[in-house]
Amino acid sequence: MKLRRSFKDTRGESALFQRRAVAGFLLILLSFGLLVARFHFLQVTHHDEFALRSTNNSVKPRAIPPARGLIYDRNGVLLADNVPAFRLEVIPEKVPSMQAMLDELGTVVPLGQDDIDAFKKQLAQSRRFDSVPLKLHLTEDEIDRFAVNRWRFPSVAVVPYLTRHYPLGPLFAHVVGYVSRIDADDLDRLDPDEYKGTSHVGRTGLERYYEDVLHGKPGYELVEVNADGQTQRVLKTIPPTPGENLYLSIDVRMQKATMAAFDGRPGAAVAIDPRNGQVLALVSVPTYDPNLFVNGISGADYKALNDAPDRPLTVRALQGVYPPGSTVKPFLALGGLEYGVRRPQDTVLSTGQFCLPGQKRCYRDDTRGGDGTVNMVRAIEMSTNTYFYKLALDLGIDRLSDWMSRFSFGAKTGIDLPGESKGILPSREWKSKHSKFGWFPGETVIAGIGQGYWEVTPLQLGHAVATFAGHGVPYQPRVVMATRANGVAQMQMLANPPTGPSLIQKPADWNVVDQGMRAVITGGTGSKGGIFTGFPYVIAGKSGTAERFSRTSDAYDTNKSSAHLAARHRAWFEAYTPAEDPKIAAVAMLESGAWGAADAGPIVRKIFDSWLVIQGKTAPPDIAPPEQSLPAPNSTVDPDMEDMPAESSSSGDGP
Repeated sequence: MKLRRSFKDTRGESALFQRRAVAGFLLILLSFGLLVARFHFLQVTHHDEFALRSTNNSVKPRAIPPARGLIYDRNGVLLADNVPAFRLEVIPEKVPSMQAMLDELGTVVPLGQDDIDAFKKQLAQSRRFDSVPLKLHLTEDEIDRFAVNRWRFPSVAVVPYLTRHYPLGPLFAHVVGYVSRIDADDLDRLDPDEYKGTSHVGRTGLERYYEDVLHGKPGYELVEVNADGQTQRVLKTIPPTPGENLYLSIDVRMQKATMAAFDGRPGAAVAIDPRNGQVLALVSVPTYDPNLFVNGISGADYKALNDAPDRPLTVRALQGVYPPGSTVKPFLALGGLEYGVRRPQDTVLSTGQFCLPGQKRCYRDDTRGGDGTVNMVRAIEMSTNTYFYKLALDLGIDRLSDWMSRFSFGAKTGIDLPGESKGILPSREWKSKHSKFGWFPGETVIAGIGQGYWEVTPLQLGHAVATFAGHGVPYQPRVVMATRANGVAQMQMLANPPTGPSLIQKPADWNVVDQGMRAVITGGTGSKGGIFTGFPYVIAGKSGTAERFSRTSDAYDTNKSSAHLAARHRAWFEAYTPAEDPKIAAVAMLESGAWGAADAGPIVRKIFDSWLVIQGKTAPPDIAPPEQSLPAPNSTVDPDMEDMPAESSSSGDGP
């Protein structure tokens, strides 16, 4: 069978090719159109947005924390410094597994549990692209070991920073306080913009009270980074504003002399200039080293401080509350004169006890048989309880509490330090809030000698004595007397005007009480043992021996050993000098002291001796002057401050 030969359809193939070519061309044209449209979308319509994203991928803002303001004493001795250190920081967004990274990093740089706990707390409050401090204050060995292994931890960096250092350590711990690393609770209350890059915040003392002044304002820099996040160059820098420096009214030499006078015995002391309220010394014993807290105190160290029976973390001068004993008697006498219920010549017969009509219980004098007939001056000199029992009863609790409140008893003094206690001023109002019983006359009687419900802080009593020494003109106690911004030559003195007119309406009343307090030093409890013998100025003062426990009987305690009495008494002494023109008022308190004058009096004497030397006067030959050079070897003196002058039941007292 013969096959027919087919011919090629060239016309059909040509048409098919043309159709395919047109389709391909349209497809290419469509693809090109889409490309142009996408190009227009990226480069024209959304150019600004993607340009910003691109820049953000290569340029990162980095906060620069401000240098914290320094703290000096009144003569320019450095009390709080900034020293360079290094820390480890982590950028969370670059860490695939945080726990795995921490475990691996711990094999290179030891990480304590305290470091990890603090890091995790702050991590929970931070943004993932913000650096979070992990370990502070690296040693040179830790820096070297991390540098060798740097390639293993792209999310971790060693960062320089300034850390706080307290050259005089425990001497100013309760005044200057300390800073510590910011935790999660701090992040809730602090302004994140103001604290960018900052790792520490004031925790106690002046560091906390003046946080806004000391902190400063952060700056920033724009840095260009590569794909690994490593800095290539700095594009722009806005420098931070350092915090302002503080200058205290306290003199290091007086502070050290006051601390040494306690010889480790628990207590507190405060010295104030009655002319302006400046605090010249403020000491609480025992104390602690604030440097332990700066970069994270270990759990063991904190437990040791917190559980110590002598409570070194307690600021006794501000927070400790104690019955004031006979130290309130001069104020009560002044109130009697001001209210007109006593005249200086009025007398009371002291027979050894004072009995309320209709009561079997009587209130004793400290001296068996009493002091005989005494007027106001003699009663202050001898600390005659009977006189003040009767005076308190004649005033009544309402006038007594009203008068004492004018001297800030039962209220905060307003000192520029945090944590001050109010104490307790006996009154009907106070008792009604704390008891279901009404006020009894016997409670008024013992309030007249500083016992019963009374509780005062050493600062409260020091403020009251300074107010009286200033002829009744009240000033808020102030620790900081000046500030200075970085780069500014002139310091800014902080104004501290009187908080009101004199509390004393009749100057003659002041003279009577002053005469009684002078007599305490020349012939009363303050004269025994020659405590104030040889001091070149006239001193006026008053001792106080407050009972720590209520009496269980009316019998006199025949055990006069110092150890026995110290276990039962708080020892107080208050004084001011020169009596004719007071320039310093001081109060000292021992938590355990046999007698106010014998135990607390010598502390006040040493405070006055150090003040005397600072004024350029000659100390008595039997008194060694305080050391003149106290800064630690690595502390410095502000050169602009070198030439700055210094501002001109029974409650008998026994020995």
